[in-house]
Amino acid sequence: MTAWLVRILPEVRRRDVQSDLADPDRLHKRLMMLVPDEIGEKARAQGGVLFRTEDTRTGLQILVQTTMKPELSRLPDGYGEIAVRELDGLLTRLVSGTRVHYRITANPSKRLGRNAGPKAGKIQALRGAAAEEWWVARAAAGGLAVATVTSQSQQDIRAKGTVRHAAVRFDGTATVTDADALRAAVLGGIGRGKTYGCGLLSLALARS
Repeated sequence: MTAWLVRILPEVRRRDVQSDLADPDRLHKRLMMLVPDEIGEKARAQGGVLFRTEDTRTGLQILVQTTMKPELSRLPDGYGEIAVRELDGLLTRLVSGTRVHYRITANPSKRLGRNAGPKAGKIQALRGAAAEEWWVARAAAGGLAVATVTSQSQQDIRAKGTVRHAAVRFDGTATVTDADALRAAVLGGIGRGKTYGCGLLSLALARS
């Protein structure tokens, strides 16, 4: 399947940009403009829309991945500096044994069991070593054998005044063990919170 990666360097002095960045629901709706309207139920999944915001040396950037060709013209004029590239080349080069660098902001969490008492059935966020163990296990299920991992807690994702997702960014190196599973993980995202900026797995081939 074809996928595209859109990089947006938002014009943070604009009021609409400020409003979007301050409200996860607004930002989700804005980025959904990149795919057509009326594409059915579960539109985010239908359009393969995953995104991540991150600070860089040159300022804030928003990375958006879609499995439908993004309609850049639907974003407001002047919203930011925008670049787009297809991911086909990268996806086809993912074969068993390939070494890669990875980055993902995810929502490491687990559902509490019956022995948790009143909290049984609720979702618990994971931090520190527990979060890294979660990522290593999820990566393995997605066709990656993690060699190194560093984690950094991100600002909690809040919507309508409540915490929706506790986000953690994972960076490191890994080896491809199952190329088909990995491509599925890249295209479909990993973990909870995809609507609010979690789950986008970014890969780069490591030098030999």
